[in-house]
Amino acid sequence: MNERDPMTPREDRGPGLEISCQELLEVITDYIEETLPVDDRKRFDAHLELCEGCRIYLDQMRRTIAAVGRLSEESLDPRTRDELVQAFRGWKGA
Repeated sequence: MNERDPMTPREDRGPGLEISCQELLEVITDYIEETLPVDDRKRFDAHLELCEGCRIYLDQMRRTIAAVGRLSEESLDPRTRDELVQAFRGWKGA
């Protein structure tokens, strides 16, 4: 791991807090998708044990993914679909 890697252990954080909350947020998708390397996952889990705020955020992310995962293109109002397509077209270029 290198200095730019958010999961690089930081000795000044104390046991279980090798990563900051911000650093945890940067890799939360990899954690949820189970693509985070084993050592990084252990540091992530250690942080979660000590940080209620991050546990709550992880739970919210999982609930959001579960809810959004049930949406289909056909279930959207055509106007809403068009607005979303336009928004994401502009987002990619930004």
